[in-house]
Amino acid sequence: MVPDLRDGLRSLGTALATPAASHEPLLGHASSRLVQRLPYVLAFAFTVVLLPSTVQLLTNDYKMPGGLAGALGVAQTAPLLLAVTRPLPAWWIVFTADLVGALTLLAADGTAGRPWPWPPTVIVGYLVLCLALALRESRRTLLAVWLATVTASITLGFVAPERSEGTNVLLIVLSGAVLLLGATLRERAEAQRRLAEQETISEAERAQRTLLEERARIARELHDVVAHHMSVITVQADSAPYRIAEMSPEAREEFGSIAATARESLTEMRRLLGVLRSEHSRGERDPQPGLERLEQLVEATVRAGVPTELSVSLPGDEGEDGTTVGGPGPAPAVTLSAYRIVQEALANVVRHAPGARTRISVTAPEDQLSVLVVNGPSPEPEAAPLETAGTGHGLVGMRERVRLVGGSLEVGPLPDGGFRVAARLPLNPPVTALEEPQETAGNGTDGADGTDGENPGNAGNEKAADAGEAKGGGLYTKDRQDTKSRQDTKGSATG
Repeated sequence: MVPDLRDGLRSLGTALATPAASHEPLLGHASSRLVQRLPYVLAFAFTVVLLPSTVQLLTNDYKMPGGLAGALGVAQTAPLLLAVTRPLPAWWIVFTADLVGALTLLAADGTAGRPWPWPPTVIVGYLVLCLALALRESRRTLLAVWLATVTASITLGFVAPERSEGTNVLLIVLSGAVLLLGATLRERAEAQRRLAEQETISEAERAQRTLLEERARIARELHDVVAHHMSVITVQADSAPYRIAEMSPEAREEFGSIAATARESLTEMRRLLGVLRSEHSRGERDPQPGLERLEQLVEATVRAGVPTELSVSLPGDEGEDGTTVGGPGPAPAVTLSAYRIVQEALANVVRHAPGARTRISVTAPEDQLSVLVVNGPSPEPEAAPLETAGTGHGLVGMRERVRLVGGSLEVGPLPDGGFRVAARLPLNPPVTALEEPQETAGNGTDGADGTDGENPGNAGNEKAADAGEAKGGGLYTKDRQDTKSRQDTKGSATG
């Protein structure tokens, strides 16, 4: 029993000597600025009122010398200003000043018949301080403060029982009530704040769960519809040479190209399904296409019947004299975005302006990657557009990819009936852009049409993805030799 009591008293003493770690003003977390300033206003008001009242009471009623009364008045009231941020140190000052004042009043001439040991002004100031303590300190600290108040009041009552007017008991009761009320209010406010935080967290979790469910639903739809049809196309294209007798070599090559393109599309579809089904999918870590695959993209476009010229000049490339041009090359996220932009641009040329001459230029002026795709009008009337309308998702995807790495995009029709796509991408985008899952945001291969309200004469990129790295013939066999004209130079942009 005795060791437990000793440990309890030691714990209470430690609580009295250890103020709260936070020095934030009382009610500092309130949303209203008026409420945040309220503790300062109240502390200043009580100090201004109690200080002269205490000095006048001690000098006039208790006949205490003016200098001593002024010193005690300041010590008992001025710490109320400190209590706004550090209530426990303020309590130590006020409590010590109140004890000294009570002992000093024993020697004063006007104590007889007047409240002792605690004058009315002392009780008021002490209760205000207790309220500040209750709004900041822990339960153990508040219990230690109240026990100290009880001990001091009872001890003073035994020291001079003939002078005690019952203010010691009054302070014990009132201080306990204020401490209990303040602690209850503070704990209720903390509970409400935790509840609001929990509701915010729950709302965020519900939103995340809804997002995951939507992603899973999209993944199911893609698998059930798109992947199924692509699988059928692959099987039909692979089996066509065996099902159709006396097929020409050109037709066999064409079916082989279709099968290869379908298989590549299925591979990308499966990776995208993995990304949609899991936030931690390893699919995003698979190697992504970059500028090194532009030649394959152009070759597939040429086989599709679109004469295309390619010009690439990047930092790190070798010049004509064998020396390295420029500094380090662009970041992988930038090269992926550039590849997708060119891919979508070429796809729209194939769909909307088949046979139109197209020029692609990729350069790196002034620490930026410049991608330019320009096509002329489709030859009339030999080549009619494969599509005359679209959804506009292609250009939307381009803009999203450009915005993802902090670049700019300009698209629009040309006076001669062609179309122009010009993108400028930073060689080294912000780190936040590099952390984005590149294949899930703004994928330009969404079956875009490249019109987006513009002239569908155009440049975009998805049919080239459909043509992919196909091996074999394109959509047109007529003038095949002319369409093979591709200029793979490394220099300035053409057009």
